[in-house]
Amino acid sequence: MLSAADIHVDLAGAPVLRGVSLTARPGGMTVIVGPNGSGKTTLLRALTQDLPCRGAIRLDGDDIAYMPGWRLATRRAVLPQASRIAFPFTVLEIVRLGLMAAGSPPPPGRASDALARVGLAGFEGRFYQELSGGEQQRTQLARVLCQVWEPVGPDGARWLFLDEPVSSLDIGHQIEVMDRMADYAARGGGVIAVMHDLNLTAMYADQVILLAAGRCLAAGPPAEVLTDDLLSRAYGCALRVNTAPPAPATFLLPHMARRVG
Repeated sequence: MLSAADIHVDLAGAPVLRGVSLTARPGGMTVIVGPNGSGKTTLLRALTQDLPCRGAIRLDGDDIAYMPGWRLATRRAVLPQASRIAFPFTVLEIVRLGLMAAGSPPPPGRASDALARVGLAGFEGRFYQELSGGEQQRTQLARVLCQVWEPVGPDGARWLFLDEPVSSLDIGHQIEVMDRMADYAARGGGVIAVMHDLNLTAMYADQVILLAAGRCLAAGPPAEVLTDDLLSRAYGCALRVNTAPPAPATFLLPHMARRVG
């Protein structure tokens, strides 16, 4: 279990997170949502020790502030919102970076297997800078999968921390990546993701953390958090759940999409 209690973060002297607490359990997907500037990415970066914070963050009861980096690297992998690569690395070289933190020698072909899992089989020799934004995003996802390949290890559940993992993807690849995350959780791992897409959140999340102005406005199952009242309060506009626009407007229902084959 991962727990965070009374997390505060100040950036440039201004409060960004104001006493956020949460509990996430392996075997499920926790999705953090909220408007721009609500503190979603800041919270994820605090949970992964990428930003200093006040409060306590514990993994299976252990305060992560006192866990050595090598041990944390074997328990969780982090996908940032954006990754800038200055040198001409190949896709395979990028993915193999995840193996360096995995803690034990991987079997041959692990990096290629990871690429196949995100729909990039055969991309090993391509240069990272030559890929589209969505292909780069899936390459980075393959990297973090390599790092914590098995959802459960000798020390317990492993975790994926993902910041907007489908933001650059078309709807087919969004479903593919979300299915991969759901499978990881179903096999005993933990997934914590920052998302903007509320439809995908409703489809896949086991728990939703709704942030607004640096505070947790609500936390719980999607049906309890993604409501007209709470979403309207968080986003500052009138929102209605499960209401199609008036005819003859075209309306796509993403929750009806499924991978074919």
